[in-house]
Amino acid sequence: MTTLTALAARLPKPGFRPVPPERRRRRRVQLVWALLVLNVLTFFPDFDLLIPIPGPVGKLIAQGSLLVAALLVLTVNRPIRVRPSVYIFLATLLVTEAIISSLRAEFLLGALYRSGRLSLFVLVLWLLSPWWTRRDLLLIRTHLMVLWAIIGSVVLGLVIAPGIAMSDERLAGVIWPIPPTQAGHYAAVATGLTAVLWLAGLLRKELALLSVLIAVPVLLLTHTRTALVALLAGVLIAGLSLFTARRRVRRSFAIGIGIFSVGALTLGSVVTTWLARGQDPEEVGALTGRRAVWEAILAQPRSTFETLFGFGLSNKSFTGLPIDSNWLGTYYDAGLLGVAFNVAMVLFVLVGAWFTPQGPRRALALFLVAYCVVASFTETGLSEASPYLLELTLAASLVYPRPSREGA
Repeated sequence: MTTLTALAARLPKPGFRPVPPERRRRRRVQLVWALLVLNVLTFFPDFDLLIPIPGPVGKLIAQGSLLVAALLVLTVNRPIRVRPSVYIFLATLLVTEAIISSLRAEFLLGALYRSGRLSLFVLVLWLLSPWWTRRDLLLIRTHLMVLWAIIGSVVLGLVIAPGIAMSDERLAGVIWPIPPTQAGHYAAVATGLTAVLWLAGLLRKELALLSVLIAVPVLLLTHTRTALVALLAGVLIAGLSLFTARRRVRRSFAIGIGIFSVGALTLGSVVTTWLARGQDPEEVGALTGRRAVWEAILAQPRSTFETLFGFGLSNKSFTGLPIDSNWLGTYYDAGLLGVAFNVAMVLFVLVGAWFTPQGPRRALALFLVAYCVVASFTETGLSEASPYLLELTLAASLVYPRPSREGA
């Protein structure tokens, strides 16, 4: 009787379906990636939110998510295995160089904290490398789902409190503090990934259309010029990589050229006004004050060590003003060596895309790397834990050689 009772207890109950181990691992990988995105959603304590979040609580949520991601990835990557990757090796060299430069930083504790965070961030990315070559594009689809969730929170804030969300005539997130530039970035990347997936035949037309109809207005309401230009450049390059293989791409390009021609003739003044963003020609030419900061960084006296290694990881500001350039920000923080590692990481992805067979993976990689390159001139992020580093890593994962027989 005891044996029968024990056997009955082990049998699945009616209506109960155990989750397969592979699905559980996939869900944990997706959660790890979502936690990485949460970590780079910088919390701004002075932001006007619908539900006020105390500064220490918000920072704990954002920064603590990286530690949770590190612990969680160890539960799914057992025994620990990683894929050898030149890209991650270059990122590790960047981390090492950042630690060396931070040891001599003026604000030692802050620089070392940022270096430690970058180290852990890159370590988690490396532990996720076994999932780079999946046929189902798990990391890309997860990133897109997380972006949709972020954009949904921005739209929800706009619907509930439009006055707060558009307080500076630029759309911002008011459920979680998301500045207009970041909201525009997330909307642009979501639009681009959706468009490329649809052009490659990997996304249903209805879902792609719904996503674009929501994300594009968000992008336009943020008035983020960099994100718009980077989006157009990325989609153009990705589309050209599929041009000869997909009739859908050729038809879309023809329609797009027609719409662009008509729009240029009829809506030229509207586009010019949107791009000017209320600024006069002098302000536009000075890149909204960026040029003054850039010139001051280049004119700053440096020792040989500071020229090579920089001044240590900072919050990407100079004399209290944002640097707003990945290359000058990296030069200021990590010196010429840091810039060299950044350039090598980007070139590695571009060369890898060149040798990747024509198809969705190559197109997606080209979109992401093109977007990062264009945005890097007025945005920072490739030398720190940021959305840009995540997206460049996604591009590197797409051009990684796939074994001929690897499960999805």
